[in-house]
Amino acid sequence: MYGRERPGPRKVLLTGWFSFREGEATAGDVLALRRVEEVLRGAGMAYDVVWSPGFRPKALHFDDVRPGDYSHLVFVCGPLHGPQVEELHRRFAHCVRIAVGTSVIDPDGAAVTGFHRVLARDAPGTAPSEDLAARAPDAPARPVVGVILTDGQREYGEQSRHGQVAQGVTRWLAGKDCARLELETRLGTHDWHLSVTPAQVQSVLARLDLVVTDRLDGLVLALRVGTPVLAVDPVAGGAKVTAQARACGWPALLAAEGLDARRLDRWWDWCLTSGRVAARQVRDAFREGRVADGADRLVEVLATRG
Repeated sequence: MYGRERPGPRKVLLTGWFSFREGEATAGDVLALRRVEEVLRGAGMAYDVVWSPGFRPKALHFDDVRPGDYSHLVFVCGPLHGPQVEELHRRFAHCVRIAVGTSVIDPDGAAVTGFHRVLARDAPGTAPSEDLAARAPDAPARPVVGVILTDGQREYGEQSRHGQVAQGVTRWLAGKDCARLELETRLGTHDWHLSVTPAQVQSVLARLDLVVTDRLDGLVLALRVGTPVLAVDPVAGGAKVTAQARACGWPALLAAEGLDARRLDRWWDWCLTSGRVAARQVRDAFREGRVADGADRLVEVLATRG
């Protein structure tokens, strides 16, 4: 404990690394904050949260805060170090300052000693405690969406709309409440980001709720494991993605010229509802070989011309 504590918070300001303009917000930080908010609400204590303008532009920022409105400042999660934390002690010198769920690297550093109390999750010479995120309130699961896009395929020349499609799709996806995974169907043995075998790619796709893609590979490989696909053909007039969707009997397809949020939303909703069953039906059709493919015809050609 450092300094003298004052009883009975009038109003608490919740801060953390998610509050600084040059800071960052991690999922763990925000869940830790949610745990602290839950406890304060349960105790009937008034509080505000200050956010980085780079993360939440419309929220309360330090530039908006009037320090005199608060009796207590609570710093949530992350390491206690550096000039940004030290500045809090100067600006909120009149407040009781408490750090909770934090890591203490240097117990004698000004960032640490400026707090009246430090309820650390880990600190030299003390037993560690659970991270605050561990008991944060649960939230409903969000769809897990694989995103497989290409920047361009030169063989289509002036018909290529790959850049515009990728920009439109990613801008739209940024506004969807989902977990996004950027994926690649290219294989490689010298880059750990890439899968080495098709089985590795398929293992990821099979665990997704949805794939959004402008690639033929993305369309076929996702349907092969029964995962619904929202496909966009990035070539003006339609090319191999459109042809393959037709061959597979897959309806969730948009043309580059018809790309807009309304159409994307419509197929998004379909893929996450009826599309789940439809994707499994396509998968089963693949497995049963209901329609002859090029390999089947190849055998016929070889047999007649061998």
